[in-house]
This record gives sequence, structure tokens and C-alpha cells, in this order.
Amino acid sequence: MGSCWTKFFNSDQEDQGEVQNVDSKNVHLITSMETWEAKLLEATKDGKIVIANFCAPWCRPSKSMTAGYCELADKYTSMVFLAIDVDELAELSTSWEIKATPTFVFLKDGRQLDKLVGANKSDLQQKLAAMEDVTKSQS
Repeated sequence: MGSCWTKFFNSDQEDQGEVQNVDSKNVHLITSMETWEAKLLEATKDGKIVIANFCAPWCRPSKSMTAGYCELADKYTSMVFLAIDVDELAELSTSWEIKATPTFVFLKDGRQLDKLVGANKSDLQQKLAAMEDVTKSQS
């Protein structure tokens, strides 16, 4: 499992741009607080769980999780998957106490249910399966 603690310790400066393009219709790139709030409101109205991936384009573990995150988003279509660049939305990242990337925050009705830090697709899949079970048992 890997994670990046701060961009200043990163020696590889090749990718300083935006979060990588996501290859999934179920992953929404969050670029503003307005978009964040709109997606949370929409998910709350629809009774869906939100998975917020706080990531950074310069962080190798974040980059390594992009394809897996998209794959899981396509598998768990009953959930809403978001991607947030911690540098673009630093205030949002700070408000959710993001200390490393990638960090996955699981939300329901705007409240945190769980959090996973690090680039471990297997752990992420286990948490998603558990969230899906909770959702099914409540319906």
C-alpha cells in the first residue's frame, strides 16, 4: 500500500497538472465547491453512498489507483464516485482532514461512514462490498 504525504517530498515533478482523466461514466471530477455540494445533494436525494477519492496527479499511488477506481465505479453503479484534486480544492481536503493521497472517504447523507487511506484496490473493493451490503439491507 502506498500513499503520498505531501507534494513537497515528491521528487518526480513530471505530472503537475490536473487529476488524470478518468475512464468511467460513474466517476465525477470535482473542480469546485459548488460541484461538490451539488453531487452530495444529488446523492442524498437519491439515497446513494458517495465515495470521494482525494487524490493528486503528482502522487504515484494516486495515479496507480486511477484505473482500479474507475473499474470499481463501473462495478458499483448504485454508488456515486468522485475524484477531488487535493491541490485544486485544498480547503475541501483540509475540511475532511486529508493527510495523505489517495484517501477514500465514504459518505451517506453528507456524513462520513468510513475512510480508507492508501492505494490498495483490494481493501477498497472490500469496503465497497460492505457498503453495498449495508445499502441493500436498508432497502
